[in-house]
Amino acid sequence: MGLDITVLAVDWERLKQTPLGERQGLLEDAALGGDDWDLDAEPERGWIWPAAPEILWCARYEFHSTPGSYKPHFWTGHAWEDVREFADPVLREHLDGFLRDLIWDVDDRSGAVTADTDLLPGEHDPFRPRLLLACPPAAVSALAAHWSRAQPLLEGLREPYAVHAACPGRWIEDFDEFSVLLGEWGVVVAEAEWRGWGLLGLPW
Repeated sequence: MGLDITVLAVDWERLKQTPLGERQGLLEDAALGGDDWDLDAEPERGWIWPAAPEILWCARYEFHSTPGSYKPHFWTGHAWEDVREFADPVLREHLDGFLRDLIWDVDDRSGAVTADTDLLPGEHDPFRPRLLLACPPAAVSALAAHWSRAQPLLEGLREPYAVHAACPGRWIEDFDEFSVLLGEWGVVVAEAEWRGWGLLGLPW
């Protein structure tokens, strides 16, 4: 089945004030949306506020362009590696900064847990899946600044992408899919930054 990712925007102070032993359960409820599942309902897309009825300080983002799998995010980072040396230097600087703390596997990392690595009990347990992403509010603000500089230059990457990174049949097979997923991450970062919240990427 492979690895999935669920992205949550959280009030960082409320999370840190929650007893360590209670965080795992709360975040699982937020990731799964609580207990009231409707198997006949259309899949949710975009922001779900709140992520679960009893957790008002947490929202969940459901990507329009992926089925919940981590694979499209992984291949977006891989595609960036293929094309980045052909990008405008300013775009390269800021898209490096944007993707490195989200989904770009640099130095064999799955995402970048930039701080507060003891957010969950057992986070260092090799038998438990680790957080894919943990960005406190200050890191989210830095991401938003990188995206504001990168977004206007992104279209200039279309032709180099077609030559160096397009791969029909693969997750994120062309520039349009690449830019759409980046745009969704831009939406995620912008909302969290506006609220002064952090971001978590959970592996379920």
